[in-house]
Amino acid sequence: MKRLWKYLSRLLLLSTITIAAINIQCTTAYSGKLYFKCSENNDLYKTVFANGIKAPRFDSAEKAVKAAENGSAVLILADNYPAETTVVDTALFTLAARKNLRLYIEFPSQLPGIETGKVRKTRWERVVVTSDAFGASLQKMRIVMINDCHYVQVDAENPYLVIAKVAGFDTAVYGLDSTETHPILFEFPGANILVSTTKLSHFITGRYSPKDAWKPIWGMIFKWLQPEDKMPELDWQETVRPSFRATDKITKEKRLQAVRRGIDWYYNSGMLTKTLDSKVYGKDGIYECFSSTINYDGSQPVTKNRRSDCASEASMAIAMRGFLARNQRDKSTAGNLQDFVYFNSSLQQGPRGLETSPSYGFIDWFVRGDDSKGVYYSDDNARVILGTLTASAAMKTGRWDDGMLKAILANFRTTGPAGFKPRRLEEPLLQKLGWEHYRNDEYYHYAPHYQSWIWATFLWLYDKTKYAPLLDRSKIGIKNMMEAYPDRWHWTNGLQQERARMILPLAWLVRLEDTAEHRKWLYQIVDDLLAFQDESGAIREDLGNVGHGKYAPPKSNAAYGTNEAPLIQENGDPVADMLYTSNFAFFSLTEAAAATGDERIKKAVKKLADFMVRIQVRSETHPELDGAWYRAFDFNRWEYWASNADAGWGVWSTETGWTQAWIATMLMMHELNTNVWDFTADSKIADHFEMYRQRMLPGRVFK
Repeated sequence: MKRLWKYLSRLLLLSTITIAAINIQCTTAYSGKLYFKCSENNDLYKTVFANGIKAPRFDSAEKAVKAAENGSAVLILADNYPAETTVVDTALFTLAARKNLRLYIEFPSQLPGIETGKVRKTRWERVVVTSDAFGASLQKMRIVMINDCHYVQVDAENPYLVIAKVAGFDTAVYGLDSTETHPILFEFPGANILVSTTKLSHFITGRYSPKDAWKPIWGMIFKWLQPEDKMPELDWQETVRPSFRATDKITKEKRLQAVRRGIDWYYNSGMLTKTLDSKVYGKDGIYECFSSTINYDGSQPVTKNRRSDCASEASMAIAMRGFLARNQRDKSTAGNLQDFVYFNSSLQQGPRGLETSPSYGFIDWFVRGDDSKGVYYSDDNARVILGTLTASAAMKTGRWDDGMLKAILANFRTTGPAGFKPRRLEEPLLQKLGWEHYRNDEYYHYAPHYQSWIWATFLWLYDKTKYAPLLDRSKIGIKNMMEAYPDRWHWTNGLQQERARMILPLAWLVRLEDTAEHRKWLYQIVDDLLAFQDESGAIREDLGNVGHGKYAPPKSNAAYGTNEAPLIQENGDPVADMLYTSNFAFFSLTEAAAATGDERIKKAVKKLADFMVRIQVRSETHPELDGAWYRAFDFNRWEYWASNADAGWGVWSTETGWTQAWIATMLMMHELNTNVWDFTADSKIADHFEMYRQRMLPGRVFK
């Protein structure tokens, strides 16, 4: 009876693996002889079992080698990785040789006749293929990811795989000569032993990628283990994956489900600050993101900056769900986040709260201990304002109108006669020079990432107040920007993000003045952006003139990971960016479609919306990630993959504001058949305008 219960318990455990794995049709049983030394929870062992391949498992290498038939194969896998290396007694190698066994050993503590060094840990290094052994689907110089790789230092000739810091999307474009390399997979000289200096069998838990590279890696290893047998190709389901396939039909129900999961993510991820009893959320703001680093256990660290833009944007999304679902918890949380920005933190307080201060009304980048070091990015301030005005409309309140007005006018009065303002102002210099210095500075900066959305806030406020200077100076800046397009535009992480940003003020300018010239400008940028929209709905990244890029792709292996960077190495790499482009394009294109009534743009928005629903993160293993949107998506592979060169916000980052908030909000606008301009049309912000105009915009300057 005990034996039966033990068998049923094991069967129940492994059946969960079968459910998680993608079913493979195995019409004939695999005839090879494989013996595993590993824990019963090892990813490779579970995957082999789930793919219909029978192989005995042992708790020790000695038992596995002794039980193995002559001429068979034994896999000695790394238990307790990365805390402990794999110990194999020297006598066991002798026994394996006598039985003509082929051995695969992971993360070894020692090898006969070869000196092993210390265990090292990767940061920016990735795995590079250095052999033709994997076939045409995985050629030399292909890049593969082992996250948080711990490996034993060993010198080995002609390795199959090495670890190295390399630049590139799929391929190590600068080769390996200029970078340090260490073997990851190699054949032991003069013996039937294949050595992995790390734990390759951790590929599901550790979220190794891309999947289409790991299939041939395991195919090669099993072919090496049993050259005469043909083992079926392994398949498995990733623990973190897209919610739907590229071909799945997206219904209204699925879109609403995406919204629900997208907002629930704020509560489940641990990003929202909360009281000890977990009943009050957002009172002290929200954390910025999960960083793009993936730990060996598949988790991701949290970047705990409490940024003003993230708080206001997250408030917008949460408030919209509160409006849509009449959810009181959402309304309370959204209100707490806005109160944090305007009242309950230093973000608009300190020198920013003093009417006589040049920084009066600005909103600081993030909460810091020293108020004198305030940093004011115009694009960050713009997103705070846009998040607030949308949240205010959803909650039917004017509670933050004063704060919004001050923020808009602080940015407006530091905008020069050419319509541009510095991308970043800092408190000490602003105090020294005064705001009038910037107001009179003939400054040009052809970068929509930094300039365009602050113009959008000026246009929005003009619509409510009819204060002509807001429109006039915005039009001057927009005209100068469009005359510089595209040759003189400066892009930050790619030209597509600049186009995505520029569409918003152009759409709202058409709302205010629907002229032939304004429509021409709008369609020029919309058409150029949508020229890169894939049939899946994805918007492919495009670099533009590399000489005008602030953060260009790394120009050497050494440069990889040293700065912010695009997700692509070169134009043509099939990647969509949900941090800098597609998220903002979702908003901007929605506004363009509403401003023009153009069915073609509406269709493009619908395709983009469905794409966002499909690629939303699905994970039962990591509930803190379920419902999120990652920065990068390879729409050919249908997987989260790209160059991870960005020093802070790479492939697997999840921004609470920039990414999550705008995608979730626009999905809700899509379902409500509305847009931000119309949704916020009833704002009463004009009731407060004259008081702040007199305080901040002296008549002698703004006649």
